[in-house]
This record gives sequence, C-alpha cells and structure tokens, in this order.
Amino acid sequence: MKNVIQTDKAPAAIGPYAQAVQAGGVLITSGQLPIDPATGAFPEGIEAQTKQSLTNVKSILEAAGTDMGHVIKTTVFLKDMNDFAAMNGVYATFFGEGGFPARSAVEVARLPKDALVEIEVIAVP
Repeated sequence: MKNVIQTDKAPAAIGPYAQAVQAGGVLITSGQLPIDPATGAFPEGIEAQTKQSLTNVKSILEAAGTDMGHVIKTTVFLKDMNDFAAMNGVYATFFGEGGFPARSAVEVARLPKDALVEIEVIAVP
C-alpha cells in the first residue's frame, strides 16, 4: 500500500504527480524545482535555487515524519554542468549529520519552468 505525502510547505505539483510517495519502507520524492511555496517564484542564481529545491525536499521529508539524515540517494538535474561546483557547495550544507547519500548529477537540455536545478531523493525513514 502506498501513502501519498503532501505539504503546503513545498510547492504543489505542477502536473499529475504527488510531491512524494511512501511505500514498503521507502520514501521517494518527485523532482523538486526551486519554487518558493509562499510566492510561487524562483530565487535568482544557482546557489539560491539549489537551496530552495533542497528546502522543498526537506519540507516534504518532514511532512512524512523524517529528515535529510534518512536520504540514501539523490538525483540532481542541472541546466548547466558549469554550475556543479556552486550547487555542490550548497548541497553539502544539507547533509552534515547523517552523512552524504549516494548521488547522480546530470546536465539536462531543459527543466520545467526553465529552472537551473531540480532535485529528487529516495529516503528510508
């Protein structure tokens, strides 16, 4: 049985998908764009967008009763791989206590709403 996770502290889905689904002891988020749920806008620059995407992930995990320390895998989608180092600097600040999860980072041709970054995670709460 699956449990759909939904919180107003992260942006609503912009299509027919859930913010996250929990099933069989695993929590999987949908890709989180850097949308500020209060304003619906993107912040400027890769650092601010990475922070907002991960803040959205964190809010979803908290709504599911867990935290970033339980993340075992992330996928980072970047509009431009030249932003990798800047994204990495912000990313590292979100995973201090529980250690770093496994990760893939890929450059993509285009992201929804022309975001610079989108991040999804798998966690074991």
